[in-house]
Amino acid sequence: MSRRSAEPPPPPGRVPVAGGVAELLGDADRDGAWVLLVDDTPQSHVDLADPTHLEFEYVRRMGHVLDLAADEGAPLDVLHLGGGALTLARYVAVTRPGSRQRVVELDEPLTELVRAHLPLPRNARIRVRAADARAGLEAAHTASADVVVCDVFAGARTPAHLTTTEFVTEVRRVLRPGGLYAANVADGPPLRFARGQVATLRSVFPSVCLVAEPGTFRGRRFGNLVAVASDAPLPVAGLTRRCAGDPMPSRVVEGADLDRFVGDARPVGDADAVPSPEPPAGVFSR
Repeated sequence: MSRRSAEPPPPPGRVPVAGGVAELLGDADRDGAWVLLVDDTPQSHVDLADPTHLEFEYVRRMGHVLDLAADEGAPLDVLHLGGGALTLARYVAVTRPGSRQRVVELDEPLTELVRAHLPLPRNARIRVRAADARAGLEAAHTASADVVVCDVFAGARTPAHLTTTEFVTEVRRVLRPGGLYAANVADGPPLRFARGQVATLRSVFPSVCLVAEPGTFRGRRFGNLVAVASDAPLPVAGLTRRCAGDPMPSRVVEGADLDRFVGDARPVGDADAVPSPEPPAGVFSR
């Protein structure tokens, strides 16, 4: 497990960044762990002593996807759209040494804050580019990634231009055959946005599933769903086992169950795209 070579400087309090006001707060329950907030919305959790610890439930589910993308420990080429505190990039760096990772993060001052106060694991091969996520995706070489991860927020909403068939078509171009795409989909009752996102993925990829805790699927609360897609069969059995064993168990929905979930939702194009819904007040309070 990688550890810090030197103590980073103490966090500077509330700092203006391009996307608002950022703050690093120590996790009272875990020594050496930090929460990154932007405009008081939690964006990332990082445990510097143990980068394999994934605190946020939806991030843990994305971690399961990364675990199942290749044989245990084998290096991956990963493109991360959205950086935050680089939680999943740190995870891959220590669970799959030698992985090559590219991160596209629009907010350069935020990245500078994270690099200064939350050092990366030793020998991590993580390159961060300051750019819009879609522009960074479009600039990536064809068939250059084993996994593409999308976890992008402007404030607390996913920008509209990252929700469309045109965007997803670019994701498929960048993935190698059999590669995996994992996207954070934030939505609440009646899950209209999530249904449209699944329909959009299905218009481009032959294999799609959706992961969330049961209360979110039933429309009881706002939450983060993880959409997974590939041009090859998905590792649904392994993903189901891992998600069922989490501290907060989640369901993996595919096939006929996913048909029923999508209903009459249609794919979203650039011309009619909207951002993800605004979360209810207090939903992310800690």
